[in-house]
Amino acid sequence: MYISYLSTHACCLVPKPPNPGWAWCMLFLQESRKEKLRSGLFLGFLPRKCSIFNLFLTCLILGFLSMLWLQLSCTGDVSKRGTQDEMSSQKSCPQVPRTVNEDPSWGPHRLALLVPFRERFEELMSFVPHMHQYLLQKKILHHIFIINQVDHYRFNRASLINVGFLESGNETDYIAMHDVDLLPLNLDLDYGFPEKGPFHVASPELHPLYHYKTYVGGILMLTKQHYEMCNGMSNRFWGWGREDDEFYRRIKGAGLQLFRPTGISTGYKTFRHIHDPAWRKRDQKRIAAQKQEQFKVDREGGLHSVKYRVESRSEVTISGAPCTVLNVLLECDLGDTPWCAFN
Repeated sequence: MYISYLSTHACCLVPKPPNPGWAWCMLFLQESRKEKLRSGLFLGFLPRKCSIFNLFLTCLILGFLSMLWLQLSCTGDVSKRGTQDEMSSQKSCPQVPRTVNEDPSWGPHRLALLVPFRERFEELMSFVPHMHQYLLQKKILHHIFIINQVDHYRFNRASLINVGFLESGNETDYIAMHDVDLLPLNLDLDYGFPEKGPFHVASPELHPLYHYKTYVGGILMLTKQHYEMCNGMSNRFWGWGREDDEFYRRIKGAGLQLFRPTGISTGYKTFRHIHDPAWRKRDQKRIAAQKQEQFKVDREGGLHSVKYRVESRSEVTISGAPCTVLNVLLECDLGDTPWCAFN
């Protein structure tokens, strides 16, 4: 079961729906006095004079079948949902070549898609299959890494990206820092090797929410060499936001030129944003000195100062799309950044 790899507190990646067996049972009890229910397709097999025993037996069977379905949905690969509508109009995915020489059109580079993650299971179920299919359509060799924070500290997106970079290995030569709730819909977007400099895929002209000029969040690609030139991202940003603004200053400080998409006509409809603020409230609190620290450039910390431990590393499949899940325990110096703790 791939579900246990993502969180010790979650029983399944797929949120459990109401038990359909009991739902049908309650419906039957409510409508049993109505003649029209007896002609229904699902309960039409019940005798006209339905005894309490027959009703109980029917509910028991339905409950068993629903539990069996839930078990299969948690252990198998049956989550064919999410963003299939967006991709249904596209052509079938090309076959990934075993070697670059087999099909040179794929190119020699391989992308590490780094996804900082915590408890966003519903978004993840849509994201992984969508991105895998999307990148196959574009003939981008790739490996999806879900860097799942399982410690008790506040969420630290930047540190998780640093961890993903360090754990991605030598098989990839460039990275994409990618939010789990942002899905590209336009195949004209460039996910290729950003040789000239960092490439901001989710530019302010295209992102559905953020439009200020120095914004580099959402989806940002760099070669591994350029990421090291920036010394990665600062590890001081606990809670949501501001780490990408600090990284923009690192890019400029490293003398790198930032590039963005051109010729994209779909505007703010270029991406689908699947974050629901009503159900997924972000931790935006600024505690004590954190309010001043968020506007400073961290000139010392970064890629090689992140402290962490990989609790587990698992290869999983979601709707036929492979990915690697890293359960990560971050460490925090409470004396240096006391705002890493919730209390």
